[in-house]
Amino acid sequence: MKLPGLSEFSWRDVATEARLLLIGIPVFLWTMIPIYHMFLFAISPKEDAFSGKLWPDHPTLHNFGIVFKQQHYFLRDFYVQFWNSTVIAASVGVLTLVVATAAAFSISRLRVPGGRIVMNLALFTYFIPAAFLAVPMYRTMGNYGLLNNHWSLILAMVTIASPYAIWVLKQASDKLPVELDEAAVMDGATTLQIFRLVYVPLMMPSLVAIGTYAVLLAWNEYLYAFLLLSNDREITLPVALGNFLAADDSPWELLMTTGFIYALPPAAVYYAFRRYMVGGLTAGAVKS
Repeated sequence: MKLPGLSEFSWRDVATEARLLLIGIPVFLWTMIPIYHMFLFAISPKEDAFSGKLWPDHPTLHNFGIVFKQQHYFLRDFYVQFWNSTVIAASVGVLTLVVATAAAFSISRLRVPGGRIVMNLALFTYFIPAAFLAVPMYRTMGNYGLLNNHWSLILAMVTIASPYAIWVLKQASDKLPVELDEAAVMDGATTLQIFRLVYVPLMMPSLVAIGTYAVLLAWNEYLYAFLLLSNDREITLPVALGNFLAADDSPWELLMTTGFIYALPPAAVYYAFRRYMVGGLTAGAVKS
């Protein structure tokens, strides 16, 4: 027996899936093709790097050996620069979470007077492209004697990441029932106990998403790292990769190999926390 409307419902599902595939496949290819070509450079000998073939005739891992053994002039501080990037990205993630979580809690739960105005004013800074703020940031760090110091880049990236982080966490915080705070107060909990025992555990998905966002933002930063850091043993790896382009005969195969290696940690971080990213970053976007 054929149920009424079943065929129509099935065709509607097929049409929806087809539209999603028509959108998803081009986006997937657009994203993966550059990564694939980067990988091709990484496994190609120097003489075959620009052969244009879909697969090298003699694939090799020699380029990875050169990078890991620091056997090139531009790679002599590879591990130090990789460590610099790691420390700076982790520090930016932690500080952004501290600032944004405290601000969102104060604005949303404690109802601090003027808190929403301050948050909106902070968001207005995004109307100015970050590149335009680079020179004022450079001058500010110079006035405080922080140039060529990791703290200059850390503070700059926290400044850039915090307004959006506060806004997302505030929206997510607004969805938490106020009755939870009132019940905790009736049980004798202090403000700090409410923050630590009630607020933070319930906000964990959004906190993970924002922390990941801040880490990836700092990990991939080039402009501010280039301006604020200059010593070869203080710069981050993205700035060091830019030095490859200064050579008359740029070793493209080593550049792409290093870039491919550098892309693996953020890919692993995103994969590990991917289930938090969409839900955490869109928390509070739809009112129930």
